[in-house]
Amino acid sequence: MSLVQIIVFISGFSFLVYGIAYFASSNMKNEFRRFGLEKFGALTAVLELLGAAGLLLGLVVKSVLLFSSGGLAVLMFLGVLVRIKIKDTIWMLLPALFYMILNAYIFFVSLK
Repeated sequence: MSLVQIIVFISGFSFLVYGIAYFASSNMKNEFRRFGLEKFGALTAVLELLGAAGLLLGLVVKSVLLFSSGGLAVLMFLGVLVRIKIKDTIWMLLPALFYMILNAYIFFVSLK
């Protein structure tokens, strides 16, 4: 198994967990309220779930991997911006930044 495949599994599993957590836990819904984005919580969770499925399917279909990793990188970039806007600490911002970089890496490596 290559490094990129391992990273795809890590990111895919993480987004699967985060997407499910929104619908299973009130904590995630409370976070979106704190962000002032409660209208977008379910949409974000669905995009995370679709992105996770796309990453895993993308191990077989390269174009799906490109689309999913790029979409998740953009989604996490927006998450970083929201956390900056609401003045979260760097520690609270780091997960979104980490997943943005991780998915941007998958995207750029998959361009080859």
